[in-house]
Amino acid sequence: MTNGLFITGTGTGVGKTYVGALIARELRDSGKRVGVYKPVASGCELRGGELHAADAIALWDAAGRPGTLEAVCPQKFAAPLAPHLAARMEGRRVDTKLLRCGLNLWRENSDFVLVEGAGGLMSPLSEEDYNADLAAEFGFPLLVVTANELGAINATLQTLITAACCATGGAQHEADQKADASLRVAGIVLNSARWLADDPSVDSNADEIARRCVPPLLAIVEHGGNFDRTLDWTHVGQALA
Repeated sequence: MTNGLFITGTGTGVGKTYVGALIARELRDSGKRVGVYKPVASGCELRGGELHAADAIALWDAAGRPGTLEAVCPQKFAAPLAPHLAARMEGRRVDTKLLRCGLNLWRENSDFVLVEGAGGLMSPLSEEDYNADLAAEFGFPLLVVTANELGAINATLQTLITAACCATGGAQHEADQKADASLRVAGIVLNSARWLADDPSVDSNADEIARRCVPPLLAIVEHGGNFDRTLDWTHVGQALA
């Protein structure tokens, strides 16, 4: 099985793409063939008559531009809304089959795959699917990215509780009685997504999260910086047998 991580966040704008790009560069520098997959993106910029997903481009560049950019993010929508709502504004629907089969190319041609969800774990992707559904079906452990700011403890614990209680998919998995009842969490990355000069919680969030959460706090990222420690991401994202 191909190793990988499903990168989710405690919300929107917590720095999933920034953290994912850091991981992609480290894996690429270690000689790994890195696949990057953003199943769907909204809030995309229209340039030259085509929609461009900034997150997908950042991941693709960090991974060394494997495959094609279209394969990185095969479904793009303009409105800054949940993908199914953005698609509806364009008279379209999110293709639920493509959400899933778009990963196959990366599984077949990569040593390690990074999948970035859209928003948080329970953010809807289509009329039927949430990020949690894809995470369960893909089988990669979760990497939870938390913004280092006031509220980080609550947001992190809520995401972990959701992962622990989450059914393994919607309609796609209702008949699958063998699936686990929870999502495996590889760990947490505390990311300073914004410069907060007057937020005293940034000095205590790491210790509190490490003390209160069962999955490990893997790393801390300062604003615009790198990980505070060296990690073997291949081991962190080891596939389940």
